[in-house]
Amino acid sequence: MKTVLCFGDSNTWGYDPATKDRFPRDVRWTGVLTGLLGPTYQVIEEGLNGRTTVWNDPIEGYKNGRDYLIPCLETHRPIDLVILMLGTNDLKMRFSVSAFDIANSAGVLVDIIQKSVAGPDGAAPAVLLVAPPPVAKLSEFAEMFEGSQEKSLKFVAHYRRVAEERGCAFLDAGAVIRSSDLDGIHFEPDEHRKLGEVMAQEVRRLLA
Repeated sequence: MKTVLCFGDSNTWGYDPATKDRFPRDVRWTGVLTGLLGPTYQVIEEGLNGRTTVWNDPIEGYKNGRDYLIPCLETHRPIDLVILMLGTNDLKMRFSVSAFDIANSAGVLVDIIQKSVAGPDGAAPAVLLVAPPPVAKLSEFAEMFEGSQEKSLKFVAHYRRVAEERGCAFLDAGAVIRSSDLDGIHFEPDEHRKLGEVMAQEVRRLLA
């Protein structure tokens, strides 16, 4: 059996922009991925609302992805592939960081995974680095994410660079899905389905 760890934020957790609740398991992109891959794969959901790449959140707390990544890898090993999709929460005004720095911060997490022994036979897991889609029309999060739309448009180029520098796989989620205009940040059900379908193709390709 192949093990796939999905390490992300509220869009991996399955936040519903309409109800602010959690989508059912089979609606979330991770659930779609599970269904498509079948019983020879184990898909582990590690999504946390508000999770950042490497930044300590002075308001929400306990959101730093770097702090939890090593314990997470150790908990679930052996892991064949880590799908890493983080960076949207780094766009919050409170962090004041550029798209360049956000991508480099995602690269820090890739480094941790690639230097770990959390894969099969004590090797490192493979990594699929995913550039989050651009921020859409903001509503309730407009002040918190002020200036984020322009920054998020630069994600794809910087994340691709980081993936190339580290020799890991890359996926531009913005080429597949779009963020919801209900809040500008999260994905609606059809987008979860489309993302899950593309992720399944990538997983099969990388772990064939």
